[in-house]
Amino acid sequence: MDIEVLAFFKKLIMHYIKKLKLFSLFFLLSAYSFAQTDNYQPPKLSAQNSWSMVLIPDVQSYVKFERNHGVLELMTGWVSDQIESLNIQMVLGTGDLVEHNSWLTPDGERGDQAGLQQWKAVSRAFERLDGKVPYINATGNHDYGVLNIDERRKTNYDTFFPVDRNLLSQRLLKEAGTDADQQPSLVNAAYEFLSPTEELFLFVVLEFAPREETIEWAKKVVEDEKYANHRVVVLTHSYLNSENAHIAQENYPIENRNYGKAIFDKLVKPSKNIEMVFSGHIGKPDDFEKHVGYRTDKNAAGRTVHQITFNAQALGGGWFGNGGDGWLRWFEFMPDKRTVKVKTFSPLFAISPTTRQYAWHREDYNEFEFKLDPK
Repeated sequence: MDIEVLAFFKKLIMHYIKKLKLFSLFFLLSAYSFAQTDNYQPPKLSAQNSWSMVLIPDVQSYVKFERNHGVLELMTGWVSDQIESLNIQMVLGTGDLVEHNSWLTPDGERGDQAGLQQWKAVSRAFERLDGKVPYINATGNHDYGVLNIDERRKTNYDTFFPVDRNLLSQRLLKEAGTDADQQPSLVNAAYEFLSPTEELFLFVVLEFAPREETIEWAKKVVEDEKYANHRVVVLTHSYLNSENAHIAQENYPIENRNYGKAIFDKLVKPSKNIEMVFSGHIGKPDDFEKHVGYRTDKNAAGRTVHQITFNAQALGGGWFGNGGDGWLRWFEFMPDKRTVKVKTFSPLFAISPTTRQYAWHREDYNEFEFKLDPK
């Protein structure tokens, strides 16, 4: 066999060796990808008699662009679908339901939906929960004014979320405060809830940067003797920053206001039965850790107050991205009546086998547990 023929066969052999190496690499990568996807586990209760609560972060960036409406509807649709399997008993929203409360002329950059279109979009998403599970929404700074809160504190919240909208929420309503016009309003309200483990909770929702009279109203409610043995949960929009400190000051054009530190000093710390505070509001583009906060303090009775901030609105492309990658917080209340397991999950990623390996956020600031003090 001459030299040219030998060279040809050598070249041919090397060609197939390279092909085999590439095939092996492709096979290994495919197997790894399959293993990652195959290891995905959907949310499931870890104890037979536990129950769940879902926290929905600020949804304003889902509704300000029409292209993102489907993501929010996917999120509430997922919650609706999981009510029985996860024993979901309550849903809380951290506020900023819209980006622009009454904007008439969207510019296509800050949003392509007028204010009323945004309210209709968030209302449509929550229709999936009406008559199926109680839900309570806080109002955020963007739910007031035109583009943002102003000194008038006008909001369309009660128009789109009236008292009789969801019978299951209405049945829990025990106390109603007033808005800035001194009219009864669900922006300040209290809901009594008996858990499946026979524990009484009182959920108190407060307007954005609550007015002094709102704080006084809330104090009277939580100090009422009939709620003395309830675990009281406060839901408000602006409370903790990403350094886990109470927000002391913000630059909004309102004078009669109380931000996180004032809410803690005037309402939470002096109480004997407030044990949890939930909020949203904060964020930094595509940085999950800057969207969350957690701290504990003692109230006047020496009971631990777990204060949790959760948001996701600038994930998935920043302030003008997909609205927050579909992230939710799932709280599992265990049968021991003390342990609460906290997990962070995205139905958006979970919907497809291609992306479901990304559906859990496992960092310790997004997955942890805490213990309530014994009653």
